[in-house]
Amino acid sequence: MNQIGQRCEGAYSAFQNERWTAPADNHNTAGQFDPAVHGFNGINAVSLSGFSHSTDSRIIQTTSELPEEFPFNLDMNSGNPLGLGWIQLTIDDGKRSSSATSYLASKFIKRPNLHVLLHTRVTRLLETSNSTDIEKPLINTVEFADESKREPRITLAASKEVILSAGVVGTPRILLNSGIGDPQDLRELGINPIVSLPDVGKNLSDQVALSNNWFVNSNNTLDNISTNATLRSELLEDWEKHKSGPLVSIASTHIAWSRLPSNSSIFDVIDDPASGENSPHYELGFEDGALGGPSGTGNFINIATIVVSPASRGTIKLHSSDPFDPPLIDPGYLTSEFDIFAMREAVQSARRFLAAPVWKDYVIGPAGGLANATTDDLLDKYIRQNAGSPAHPVGTAAMSAQNASFGVVDPDLQLKAVSGLRVVDASVMPFITAGHTQAPVYIIAERAADLIKEKWKIQ
Repeated sequence: MNQIGQRCEGAYSAFQNERWTAPADNHNTAGQFDPAVHGFNGINAVSLSGFSHSTDSRIIQTTSELPEEFPFNLDMNSGNPLGLGWIQLTIDDGKRSSSATSYLASKFIKRPNLHVLLHTRVTRLLETSNSTDIEKPLINTVEFADESKREPRITLAASKEVILSAGVVGTPRILLNSGIGDPQDLRELGINPIVSLPDVGKNLSDQVALSNNWFVNSNNTLDNISTNATLRSELLEDWEKHKSGPLVSIASTHIAWSRLPSNSSIFDVIDDPASGENSPHYELGFEDGALGGPSGTGNFINIATIVVSPASRGTIKLHSSDPFDPPLIDPGYLTSEFDIFAMREAVQSARRFLAAPVWKDYVIGPAGGLANATTDDLLDKYIRQNAGSPAHPVGTAAMSAQNASFGVVDPDLQLKAVSGLRVVDASVMPFITAGHTQAPVYIIAERAADLIKEKWKIQ
């Protein structure tokens, strides 16, 4: 990722868009994060959970009882992510803080040079007919249409360049519909190839997640929200009026990041896909309730296990030449033996976590399919039947070196072999970060803004 502008210092300065803020309940956060590694004057709000759970003290106690496997980490965003600590969330006063509420906040959406078209689908990017560069076609015209009517197709030409930010699925779909991709695949669909970039839509990388539940000896869990309609209405009213209660945050208050042992047998046959010995292979997320887990009554604790350094790869392909047709998405989950091995170890780690003495009178036993996963083979079957996406895909328009024969964009995020087109979203990441992808995407966007302003001499 350091290829963007060739300097990681630029990425770090871009991350100063963070605005650390107090949690919704204004509790004392001393000892729950390190203020020295956070920004306080940026645009995106970050905070700790604004609602405490009955399991919080037990989770922290486990770091003392099992410190070798689950050491306490004061701040996982310090550059040293391994260990267990308090989860940090993009929440502001009990409401979601996102790129939509920050970069597109009311004071920005009112700018005279910003127009947002709703219910509109970009169908293709078009080559400009008066392009003078023989070697590099100029792709700076956007074709779009109303999503429901689909006609007429309207075109707009950019005076400087087009910035494509349609996401890991949308960006390759638009490029492929525009004739930019693998020429053979395009011809088979009746699309005229304009630019040969075979890696468009390849290298789809996503983490894989699994929800694991245990019955608990408690009637004070978030499961009550799912089973009690009256309680749900009361909590929603409390949130709407006072921005308080469990709805001010997500179900997790803590998170752990761990690595496989260096002598794990999987490394005899597969190279370590993590970026270094300080990068995690898997994540544990702790939730005070099943929240959509086993059906029926009961109270649960959930530990989500996520392989954050996956080796599996998938693809995005077109179903047809109709730009309104949904693309064919093959995430390729668990196609690498490393991923199934890492997930198996993550589940075993979660079991060891709940075997700590502090959980003795609280955890009753595993629930759902986990209860039957008593051997490695049965555990693998349970994983394959229940795993899904944490919605962290990247890589389908991957960045590579300037003169590389592979990849889709150059280090400045400009599309290879063309002029006038730049890609700015998670699709440019050649590898997935060993963590959640929200902040890395913000960093890419901030750095891209600097590169664009530099190129066009914009102050």
